[in-house]
Amino acid sequence: MKLYFLINPISGKQKSKKIFQSINHTLKLKNINFDYSETEYSGHAIKIAKELDLNSYNGIIIIGGDGTFHEVISGLMSRTDNKKIPIGIVPGGSGNSFLYSEKDNDPNSIFNKILKFEKQKIDVLKVKTPDDLLYSINLVGWGLVTDIGKSAEKYRWLGTSRYTLVSLIEIIKNKSRNATLIIDNKEYKKTFTFIIACNTKYVGKGMYMAPNAAINDGLLDLIIVKGNLSRRLLFKTLPKLFKGTHINDPNIEYKQISKFSLLTKDKDLLNIDGELKGTTSIEVEVVNNAIEVFN
Repeated sequence: MKLYFLINPISGKQKSKKIFQSINHTLKLKNINFDYSETEYSGHAIKIAKELDLNSYNGIIIIGGDGTFHEVISGLMSRTDNKKIPIGIVPGGSGNSFLYSEKDNDPNSIFNKILKFEKQKIDVLKVKTPDDLLYSINLVGWGLVTDIGKSAEKYRWLGTSRYTLVSLIEIIKNKSRNATLIIDNKEYKKTFTFIIACNTKYVGKGMYMAPNAAINDGLLDLIIVKGNLSRRLLFKTLPKLFKGTHINDPNIEYKQISKFSLLTKDKDLLNIDGELKGTTSIEVEVVNNAIEVFN
């Protein structure tokens, strides 16, 4: 048994390195061989996962957050040899949406569960943009959700509370966008506040965006928020996203589908797994059972 650890040293207030040190003791006790590397720049984990000799390892263990997980998935899905090995995620980031539904979020406890080496296959979202082929494990967002992510970068010094502040600012701006949404060959030319495709129930830090989502059902959960809503309605509607009660809101459509297209006049920025990357127009499709993860 040999594992490859991939550590994001700046993830989650730089706690990933401390987590790795604490689980080192367990590795020695169980006589598990391992190699490790630390990511040095944005996109580094993609490069490592794409080029790593997977024949030498039984699994990749990530110590980081959603961004690191996203990069490893992207790297594995982009390999020219189509090889893949199971992934384990030890939470070490500011956002760990994939593990949010777990009652136990202690890194050492989760690592001990990984060491049982029980596996399951999960879906990945494939995103075709005008310039690239991208992958998502958590979400693909457009509209207000991207505006919030973009503006939040200016307030990183506020920590996670910056999202609350920026959400208020963007709601006050109340920007809607025109687009054509294509589902099952039907075109919907409308004005939208935002559209978000989810592969997991939770996004961000506990936003219960897709309560009916399952990570291995071959479907994505599409949340469509109507455009041209008043600020009062937005302030009333958006808090429901944290409780999952938005699926019954008349201003929101909730669909479970396997693919969709979004066509826009402008090249609008996207939010993919919390990262601002890629632009519209896009085609999004579920790749069923694409990756194995340790439970």
